[in-house]
Amino acid sequence: MTAMPTVLDDSLLDDPARLAEADSAGLLRAAAMAGAQVRAAAEAAAEIGLSDRLDVGRPRSVVLIDRPGVSRTLTRLLAALLAPSCPVPVVVAEAVPSWIGALDVVFAHTDDAGDRELAASLERAARFGASVVLSAPPDGPVAAAVAGKGLVLAPRVPVPPELAFPRGLAAGLLTANALGLLVADVQVLADQLDLEAEKDYLARDSFANPAKALALRVADRVPLLWGLDPVAVAVGEHAAHAYAAHAAMVCDVEDYRQALARPALRIRAQSGGGERDIFADPDDSPDDTATRVLLLSVRTGQAAEAARFEAEELLPGVDVIAPAEEFEADEIVRAAVLALRFELSAVYLGLAAGSIGGAGRYEPATA
Repeated sequence: MTAMPTVLDDSLLDDPARLAEADSAGLLRAAAMAGAQVRAAAEAAAEIGLSDRLDVGRPRSVVLIDRPGVSRTLTRLLAALLAPSCPVPVVVAEAVPSWIGALDVVFAHTDDAGDRELAASLERAARFGASVVLSAPPDGPVAAAVAGKGLVLAPRVPVPPELAFPRGLAAGLLTANALGLLVADVQVLADQLDLEAEKDYLARDSFANPAKALALRVADRVPLLWGLDPVAVAVGEHAAHAYAAHAAMVCDVEDYRQALARPALRIRAQSGGGERDIFADPDDSPDDTATRVLLLSVRTGQAAEAARFEAEELLPGVDVIAPAEEFEADEIVRAAVLALRFELSAVYLGLAAGSIGGAGRYEPATA
C-alpha cells in the first residue's frame, strides 16, 4: 500500500478559535504539559528516594525494556544518549534477558497497566534480585509484579499514552542520574520544554510557531526524517511515531548515510521529491511520491559539523533542523525539545487534516 501525503486545511492552523474547537480532546494542551510531566516525575522520584535506593555502585548492565507505544522510542533515545560515555553495557530488549541478576538494573515505561508480558518479565527480574525502576500506573498487573521489590514512578499529570513521552524520558534520565551514568538537569529540561510549548502555542501564527511551520513543511509530502547522529535518529523515530499516531502519516527514519545507500530513494530525495506545480489543478490527487527530506542534527562538535557538511553537499537545499542553532542547552535538552516540537507538529497536522478531533477520547489534561 502506498502512503499518501497528508492533505490539510492549512487555514485552520492560523485560526485559534477553530483550532480550539477541533481539539475537543485537549491534545494540544496535554502535549504542552511536557514540562509539567518532567517536574512531576522528579517529584515522584524524590518522594520514593530513587537516588538513595539505587545507590548500589556501578551496575553490571542497564536493561531498557522496550514495549509498544512511546516506550519504544524513549528507550532508544535513552540508549543513544547513554552510549558515548556509559561505563556499562546498555541493553534494549522487549523482555528481561535470561542472564539478568542482582548486579543489573532494569528500567521500563508503560501506560498499559495490564501488560501481562511485561509484568511477567519484571517479576522475573525482581525475583533474581535485579534493581527495577518502573514508570507506570500504580495499579494493575505490571505494578503488582514489582510491589515491594522495585521502584514505581506513577503518573501525576494525566495525558494520553501517546503524549507520555516526557514522563517516561524523565524517569529514565532520573534512573541514569541515580546510577551515576549520566548528568541530566531535569529542572532545566522542564523549563526548556515550557519555553518550546510557549513558542508552539495555538494562538501564535504559523510564521512564528515552529510546530505549525513544521506541520506545513511536511503536510503535502512523505517526510524523510534522516538523522545526522544517533540521538537525532532516535528523535526521528519518535517523530515518526507521533505523525502516525496523530496524523496517520507514514515517515521514513534512518541515519542519513544508510538512507543514501538506497539508490532509488536517494535519487528521489536529491531531486527534491518533485516540487508542487503552481499551475496544477487543485482538485488533482496529490503526488504520492513527493518527499520532504528533513535532516535532524542534535549533537554538536567537529564530527557533527562534518556530517552536516557532507549531507548538505549530497542534498543541496535540504532542510536542516538543528536545535543548537536556536538555543543553548545540552544534548539531552536539545533532543527532548525537538521531540516535543514534532509531537505538537503532529497534533496540529492531525487537527488540520481531520485525522483527530471531534469527540475526545481522553479527559483534557489538568495541572
